[in-house]
Amino acid sequence: MFSIGQLSKRTGVKVPTIRYYEEVGLLASQGRSAGNQRRYSRDGLQRLSFIRHSRDLGFSLDDIRELIELSQNPETPCGTADTIANRHLEEVRDRIEKLMRLEKELLRITACNGHNVGECAVIETLADHSLCETDH
Repeated sequence: MFSIGQLSKRTGVKVPTIRYYEEVGLLASQGRSAGNQRRYSRDGLQRLSFIRHSRDLGFSLDDIRELIELSQNPETPCGTADTIANRHLEEVRDRIEKLMRLEKELLRITACNGHNVGECAVIETLADHSLCETDH
């Protein structure tokens, strides 16, 4: 059995975050010690590691919840897990595309030929969105 502090050290997840995951039902404690300390089993450690890795990859808590449920039934076909991962991949690609548009716009406006703030493309563009060349 692990204390919440031990769980935190082993997974790199902060204690308040572990408590939050417990609160929202992603992680269950195995009870409390005689000193009223939260206790977690090896399964809890593995679950928290799963959650941490999923969060590192950017999955939402709802997706993680669904993936955890799927993982509880190892004989189930993995089509649903693939669907969740592919949906997330599309979201990531959309964000990358948006970031690339942002990068292009920021490169454009930071190539400022003005010598003072009154002629600064950054200030002018931020004040007037119609001066942007991309839809970001």
